[in-house]
Amino acid sequence: MEYRKVIIDQLYQALEETLTTDEIAGLLEIPKNSDHGDVAFPCFVLAKQFRQAPQKIAEDLVSKIKDPSIDAVTAIGPYVNFSLNRDIFAELVFSEMLEQGNAYGDWQIGDGRHVPIDMSSPNIAKPMSMGHLRSTVIGNAIANLMAKTGYAPVKINHLGDWGTQFGKLIVAYKKWGSEEAVKADPISELLRLYVKFHEEAETNEELDEEGRHWFKELEDGNQEAHDLWEWFKNESLKEFNRIYHLLGIEFDSYHGEAFYNDKMSEVVDLLEEKGLLTNNRGADIVDLEKYGLNPALIRKSDGATLYITRDLAAAIYRKRTYDFAQSLYVVGNEQANHFRQLKAVLKEMGYDWSDDMHHIPFGLITLNGKKLSTRKGKVVLLEKVLGEAVSLAKDQIEAKNPDLANKEEVASAVGIGAVVFHDLKNDRLNNFDFSLAEVVQFEGETGPYVQYTHARAKSILRKAEKLTVGRKDIVLDDDYSWAVVRLLEKYPETVKLASEKFEPSVIAKYTIALAQAFNKYYANSRILEEDDALYARLQLVQHTASVLKDGLKLLGVKAPNEM
Repeated sequence: MEYRKVIIDQLYQALEETLTTDEIAGLLEIPKNSDHGDVAFPCFVLAKQFRQAPQKIAEDLVSKIKDPSIDAVTAIGPYVNFSLNRDIFAELVFSEMLEQGNAYGDWQIGDGRHVPIDMSSPNIAKPMSMGHLRSTVIGNAIANLMAKTGYAPVKINHLGDWGTQFGKLIVAYKKWGSEEAVKADPISELLRLYVKFHEEAETNEELDEEGRHWFKELEDGNQEAHDLWEWFKNESLKEFNRIYHLLGIEFDSYHGEAFYNDKMSEVVDLLEEKGLLTNNRGADIVDLEKYGLNPALIRKSDGATLYITRDLAAAIYRKRTYDFAQSLYVVGNEQANHFRQLKAVLKEMGYDWSDDMHHIPFGLITLNGKKLSTRKGKVVLLEKVLGEAVSLAKDQIEAKNPDLANKEEVASAVGIGAVVFHDLKNDRLNNFDFSLAEVVQFEGETGPYVQYTHARAKSILRKAEKLTVGRKDIVLDDDYSWAVVRLLEKYPETVKLASEKFEPSVIAKYTIALAQAFNKYYANSRILEEDDALYARLQLVQHTASVLKDGLKLLGVKAPNEM
């Protein structure tokens, strides 16, 4: 923003080019105490060069700084503190927002380069549970942030449609399943069979061996195994797509693990050509001792491949297909070692672009403090949770605004948005316990609270259409409006930070802070009073609504105009 340039230039001149403008910019801070001004410059770094105490340097600098956009410059201890001219500052912020419109907060960092994002990736033949929520919504939000900062995201649903678990499921179906039961309720029946297999395997060691045998049959093209696998997959995709539709999430690719079956032999050949494969008790491994990692098991003694074999093929395919700037894997924290091994093997193969691959880990959702487990049948169905959230939202709308038009549509936006927002407001790496009753609240640090604030701002603007707006100057002289303006100015940097850290919670927390600041302003201001400052107040309301809507959109949450 222009005000930062003014402060940097003033300091640059006052310091007689002792520091570069970039060095000055990197030192600027926001004072923790708002009474100390809006921007602070610490003088510690200059003490040795000037051979003076930082406090004395600060006092000397104050006398050299004069600019009409700066209301006051004071020395507080070792800091030079700047108080900005609020009207000029607000005018600069609002002018930029008006000029950029919906593009406010956009960056062109990515220069249109591709960023494949491996996300969601449920296993076929299992229901979409709450355990799948995090990868799905975090990945979607990161994709939106990538687009906002000038990249071309490619959302890839790397379906879990291959592996030993399908051998186990085939065994379970052949022993205890029936075509009629699967057709009647595909996912529930397949889950029942999967759970039963693991229960029976606890006392029957031969079952695991049978499961491995049937997966090898599937890999080798056995027709019966392939037909069952294809059937399980198609039924699963129907359910997955219904839930993705509820979440408003679409994918650019559904290439799962099976897609790479015919691409793994090339990986093994490349590893052999480069002399990287070592035989260990009949299995093929890559030694990663120099990376401080255990060996990467590429091929078992029976010839069966593993996750890492397919992920190596996938990484090479994605580089060839997209020539990516970055390649992201939004996968749980427990897979961190797998991705370290994956990158290390690619590095050993001479692929330096592996440095551009990033594992984006996240913590667990627990329920009543307990981890969810498909294997043990402890499943909380995602579709059921979303449905209950919508129902709770509808109850609250009935209580607060029974005459609202499009209640069903708004309840869906609020309920589903509440679940998504609650996930994303938590720091990505943190575990959190899920409580639906706390999530769907119109008060507190929730999605509905931010949505309601947006709707409130839109309501004020509708009422203002009947008023006469006079003077066009920006006059905002109270602390409540100033807090909102400062937050509006921070939005582009907030977007950039969230994108760089792959951290949607930065945006979620920002929208909460902006909503809170705006509601304090609303409670302490006569916004619709027809005086000389009406135009400025309506600009504040309009820009708040716009940024709240854009912030929610980045998170994958809708912003109804009425609630």
